Amino acid sequence: MSTSKAAFIYSSELEEHRYPPEHPFNTIRAQRVRQTVNSMGLLSAEHVREVPPTPAERIVLKKFHSARYLHALKNASRGRWDAEALEMGIGTEDCPVFPGLYDYTVLAAGGTLVASKLILEGDAEIAFNPSGGFHHAGPERASGFCYINDVALACMVLAEHGKRVLYLDVDVHHGDGVAHAFYDRSDVMTISLHQNPRTLFPGTGFEDEIGAGSGKGYCVNVPLPVGTYDQAYLGVFEAVVLPLIKAYNPDVFVFELGADALAGDPLAHLQLTNNVYAEIINHLLSFNKPLVATGGGGYNVDNTVRAWALAWSIFCGAEAADDMHHAIGGVLLESTEWQGGLRDRALAVSESQLEAVVPTLAKTIETIKSTIFPLHGL
Repeated sequence: MSTSKAAFIYSSELEEHRYPPEHPFNTIRAQRVRQTVNSMGLLSAEHVREVPPTPAERIVLKKFHSARYLHALKNASRGRWDAEALEMGIGTEDCPVFPGLYDYTVLAAGGTLVASKLILEGDAEIAFNPSGGFHHAGPERASGFCYINDVALACMVLAEHGKRVLYLDVDVHHGDGVAHAFYDRSDVMTISLHQNPRTLFPGTGFEDEIGAGSGKGYCVNVPLPVGTYDQAYLGVFEAVVLPLIKAYNPDVFVFELGADALAGDPLAHLQLTNNVYAEIINHLLSFNKPLVATGGGGYNVDNTVRAWALAWSIFCGAEAADDMHHAIGGVLLESTEWQGGLRDRALAVSESQLEAVVPTLAKTIETIKSTIFPLHGL
């Protein structure tokens, strides 16, 4: 799909509101990704479009979120919140109230819905909203820095149009809000690869959480031990995720590309390089299905920006181009050594990592193959 029509979703309006300065979530990441890919000439190709987000409409937001919750969120954004709002997670340390909170979250979510609309109308085959990916938000709960669950809404809209949706989440934290939304449904398969929930927020996403009723076998969780490295991650992806994608045969992917599984992220403990994300994207594109991609976590800003810029270079077919090195020579960063500064160095794997990671992942693969694979004829 190297010549696929690709849409980059962005507007400077997204930078008008920001989380408090001491908060780990930094909205400047999307702006910096846009600056990077623009400097590389990756927004000017004939098959590439830059599309601004529009605020998500309330009628769409209510497909997942309650009117009561949206009302509380809007009031909080105006400086008015109470104990009821706090019970919904609004105004906590993780999900603070800040000026323009409602406008920002509705616009960021709107970007993912715009991406979905472009896919549905055939105006794009790949659409990337680096300001999206708020996978923890619940119907009536702000959680894990997330207020409006744009990816759950995108899956719902696509499913309502008769699409079989495969939601893939590579954020280091379990995509609990999305898993909850479709736990008893088979028209959306959710697959989340994340750090073992015994060691990281939100504490859900174990192998035995496989869906219920008609959704049994359509919720897939792949917990990863601390220290998981590139080769081990790709091994479990190829052993578990690829066969399930082939068996499910989705019409469209929704891909939450959180970058906090990268080595050096201050909030997590995996040891990946962005080369893993590049491999996964290439796997997804090999299915020749339309794809909605979003950002997500990622709290080392430089690493996150580089990972998402690399992702976009693959989405728009530029990474394989002969002149790629010349196009991106100006973005070389200290922590990289090749591919114009976008790809990470390979990281050495210690003996203790091997001993901790390999047997644990082997057991996880075995568990998933025994519980979920038979439900899909595998």
